[in-house]
Amino acid sequence: MTDLPEGGPERRAAITAAISSQTGIDEPMIERLVKTFYARIQVHPVLGPIFAAKIENWDEHIDKLCAFWSSVALMTGRYHGHPMRAHLRLPIAATHFDQWLALFEATAREVCPPQAAEHFLDRARRIADSFEMGLATTRGEIFSPRHSRAVTRAS
Repeated sequence: MTDLPEGGPERRAAITAAISSQTGIDEPMIERLVKTFYARIQVHPVLGPIFAAKIENWDEHIDKLCAFWSSVALMTGRYHGHPMRAHLRLPIAATHFDQWLALFEATAREVCPPQAAEHFLDRARRIADSFEMGLATTRGEIFSPRHSRAVTRAS
């Protein structure tokens, strides 16, 4: 990726194209993954009620999540929100992150080709660690990352 333009929209487009070329991820794949995963979340016995208590319009939320995952997986910059802030007051703990990741991993491996699934999973683990540590910090606790590859390789 050393041949990238210096900045701006052209650079972002080049980065997105490179990631897509390397992983096979595109917007339709992101949409399939997000819709499949969150359909499963909605019926999950533990996670479903947490989401149901906060999400009033699932179609709108799915659109936001597709933009989020587009930004995370392809660096498109489509998402312009504050996901940590949205999760701070939720009644969630370490076990919820573990269940979210297990369901996300199963879904990604089912919906995506292997290289794309690994790309999504690497980011999902980092997100889980970031959210878990952010929530712990606001609660006056200290957590170390538990999910990201750097931690699992060192273990």
